[in-house]
Amino acid sequence: VFSSVTSVLNMSVFKDQFVLEDLIQELKKKSTALSFGPLQSNGHISVQGSFPAIELLRDFLLLKAKSLSEDKNEESKSHQRPKKRQPQCRLTTETSNFVHDAKGKEQVVVLDTDVYHYMKKFLSKKFLANTDVVISDITDGDITTLYLQKVRSRPDAGQILRVKEQIECQSIKLHDTLCKERIYLEGRIRDEKQKYKSVCESLKSHYPYVLVIPYDTHIDVIGNSSEVFEFTKEVNK
Repeated sequence: VFSSVTSVLNMSVFKDQFVLEDLIQELKKKSTALSFGPLQSNGHISVQGSFPAIELLRDFLLLKAKSLSEDKNEESKSHQRPKKRQPQCRLTTETSNFVHDAKGKEQVVVLDTDVYHYMKKFLSKKFLANTDVVISDITDGDITTLYLQKVRSRPDAGQILRVKEQIECQSIKLHDTLCKERIYLEGRIRDEKQKYKSVCESLKSHYPYVLVIPYDTHIDVIGNSSEVFEFTKEVNK
């Protein structure tokens, strides 16, 4: 396990759209867990910190680069929500329609998909309690992108930003504590697969903070490392 890693970012790709020094300051405020070196004349800058924090920074920059490309190619649609970003599910149990706020304010968070599933199951009420924020998501393999918006316009303009910061801080903590075990079902007959899924279901009450996600070919078990170990041990008895 790497406690700290160093990465060199090439920021020159943003020089036509941003003042690089200002963009670096934005990154420093966003990623307080990282240490930034001086910006070089060629646009390179070194960044040091934990691997999960580096990953979050990378995903944020990739998303920013992608959004710039989309804005350039679809300038006429810049005030519309792209069809591909229709909400698939939310970090809330509400069923009301997704609505833009008056100013179209939106915040974006990029998460590890396993961390997102865990947060959605156990922490969504904590983040969204007493807020007008709704969250839609797009999952692409190991990465899930969240889009945060308000359903009603209220004086508290910083509400979305606070929810975003809470999600980001919690995701970094979970990166350090969560682990995942996969129980493979491939090659097993239907009755055996059902038996494994039934055992997992029966164990949930004994492991209330372990997330179980069943698929046709495998079962993912996500949670604290010691609890995940004990859970999978029980399943494989």
